[in-house]
Amino acid sequence: MTTHPSSLVTHFVLGCGYLGRRVARQWQARGYAVGALTRSPQRAAELASEGLFPVVGDVLRPDLQLPHGIRTVLHAVSYDPQAGHTRHELYAGGLANVLAHLPDTVQRFVQISSTSVYGPAEGGWVDEDTPCKPQQEGGRACLAAEQVLAESPWAACAVVLRLAGLYGPGRLPRASDVRAGRPIPADPETWLNLIHVEDAAQVVLLAAEHPSLSPRYVVSDGQPVRRGVFYAELARLLGAPPPVFSVPSSDA
Repeated sequence: MTTHPSSLVTHFVLGCGYLGRRVARQWQARGYAVGALTRSPQRAAELASEGLFPVVGDVLRPDLQLPHGIRTVLHAVSYDPQAGHTRHELYAGGLANVLAHLPDTVQRFVQISSTSVYGPAEGGWVDEDTPCKPQQEGGRACLAAEQVLAESPWAACAVVLRLAGLYGPGRLPRASDVRAGRPIPADPETWLNLIHVEDAAQVVLLAAEHPSLSPRYVVSDGQPVRRGVFYAELARLLGAPPPVFSVPSSDA
């Protein structure tokens, strides 16, 4: 079901959540008519009240309908463990379904991926050419989605953004654990890679508007920080006791 005159929409967001919503607002501020996909009619009404053009649908359904005439697409779908499907089904299968339903007017496709595609780097730097060896389901699913895009007819107009962990208003890593004094299950000497959500949104805007020198980019704050330093500062800002860590066993 759609609730918009499809000919108006030029920019479209699949996954209008923590990051996607900010990108949508930035596009609106630049004068674009912005559409967004949601599975919920209630959520559609909320998006419409913000001036967006909602489409009620599901990236996994074969009857997915996207507006005719869209030129720029952000695919930033996030995993909901309550939805009843795997990350691989959502990220790779859902993306394949989206690509099969894109109108031929699309000129730019921005895919949100994750630095989890790399796996353990043992303290070393990674870049766009670092081999991917994901160890967790999320990283494997993100990499599978990247491969779906690379093998599709849309690869030439696509760019993949491998984001570090998002943080910003309302989302601070382990904030509830720090407040409660619960041990953080990590080695305080390991590195934490993050990107502020507003910075990530600006990167999406640039990727959508400018030709790429690469089919993929790593997107992270310029200065990685050790976990012990980050959580000590977070505790200070929250007025909480110094953080406690429980280093995972090497046998786990």
